[in-house]
Amino acid sequence: MKCICIDDEEIARIIIERLITNNKKLNLVASFNSPIEALKYLNQNSVDLIFLDIHMPAFTGFDLLQTLKDPPKVILTTSDATFAIEAFEYNCIVDFLEKPITQVRFDKAVEKAILFSNSKNTIQDLPVVPAKNDSKSDLYVNIYKRLVKISFDSINIIEAKGDYILIKTDKENYTVHSTLKKIEDKLPEALFLKVHRSFIININKIVDIEDSSVLIGKNVIPVSRSSKPELMKRLNLL
Repeated sequence: MKCICIDDEEIARIIIERLITNNKKLNLVASFNSPIEALKYLNQNSVDLIFLDIHMPAFTGFDLLQTLKDPPKVILTTSDATFAIEAFEYNCIVDFLEKPITQVRFDKAVEKAILFSNSKNTIQDLPVVPAKNDSKSDLYVNIYKRLVKISFDSINIIEAKGDYILIKTDKENYTVHSTLKKIEDKLPEALFLKVHRSFIININKIVDIEDSSVLIGKNVIPVSRSSKPELMKRLNLL
């Protein structure tokens, strides 16, 4: 794959160049310390892949992507993980590498880029498969361009609201532009269950169960007929 590297920091750029050189499936054709110079190059030349730093003065990596009419596949490289959620808004982005980057992690991102190039898929198309021994205890949500950390234990209910979801926690509620399916994939299966097409609940927060509903705090949540057997299986019944 023909690729270019864009990073305003010289040391970071040298490291990316070395990682590229060590991967036999890549051919580095140009390297830039300025996204503006890279844009001029891309307007006259085609490449298969861009290794793109996000946080650059005056003209960010995201600014560059918005300027390109038909961007190639992109692997973001950054020392700031808070940009990860925004990365999912771009179809051309196939992976997100947080600095410092190891060769092993770099090579995995390249394999993903090759896969996407062959299949026409994007990062959003791949199903999220949580690890069986996932030790994560929280997630980050994008609230007005600010990342807010929410612990799984604090979540009571997640409700679908059209193009948004409402996350109700012990202390406050958050409205997030997402789908119930997308957040369901990121929740620990042992703790959460989708009991209705519009509701995911934290099983540990159930106060009472009656017929086709559960009580969580002061909220009565409907339970669909198809979900009830799984709910009963999850409960520690006497």
